[in-house]
Amino acid sequence: MTSHGFLQDRVAVVTGAGKGIGRAIAEAFDAEGAVVVVSDIDEGAAKEVAGQLSRGEAVVCDVRDESAVQALIRGTAQRHGKVDIAVANAGVAIVKPLAETSLADWRAVTSVNLDGVFLTVREAALAMAATGGGSIIVLSSITALRGSPLIGSYAASKAGVVNLTKTAATEFRPFGVRVNALLPTFTNTDLVNDNIPIFSAALGGDFEPLIAQKQVRMGEIGDITPLAVFLAGDQAGFITGSEYVVDNGWTASLL
Repeated sequence: MTSHGFLQDRVAVVTGAGKGIGRAIAEAFDAEGAVVVVSDIDEGAAKEVAGQLSRGEAVVCDVRDESAVQALIRGTAQRHGKVDIAVANAGVAIVKPLAETSLADWRAVTSVNLDGVFLTVREAALAMAATGGGSIIVLSSITALRGSPLIGSYAASKAGVVNLTKTAATEFRPFGVRVNALLPTFTNTDLVNDNIPIFSAALGGDFEPLIAQKQVRMGEIGDITPLAVFLAGDQAGFITGSEYVVDNGWTASLL
């Protein structure tokens, strides 16, 4: 992606940025001139990514921990005087039918994907409201829009954050804080690729024909990052409370 300096000197926090979509968004923000706080529960991954950025910082954060999220956001604001952009990306999945999903499984997923997003959004919005506004981007999924066999806990959490996005956008709009959600399809990340064998087994065959039918090809991280950059910047200054589906038409058709 060609850099245009769209985010020059903005201060961005990205959770779950040690790999996958979070890492790619951190790199894209860096390329556009932002100071990027790379947050991840994996200290080594966070430091490795931050070390490759022009102005990257690594902060270890378990988004399930309220005090840790507060330290992440408030610490960033204290060091830099502001938080302009926050991406609530950290997420996990457990692939099981609902009948085999324990309450512990359910809570393991929702504590990261819903509780963690809530904490990130709340703390970022408060920090931004105190300094004149900013942009929050929440990572959801197309599974938020459809019944999703084998990933019920994941899909329910992602549906929850879409509604959270709209509520936060409404409540914090008077303070100049924008909140939008990205809903990617099956994308070439470790989270998806590690679970393809389970989906294939459940379908009684290869998962690839379904991908070919519904979205032509597997999504790539580069399909998502330009939209994240756009939503983070001034060109999206009149956009809030919206969800952006990135699925090459998967959810547009029943067949």
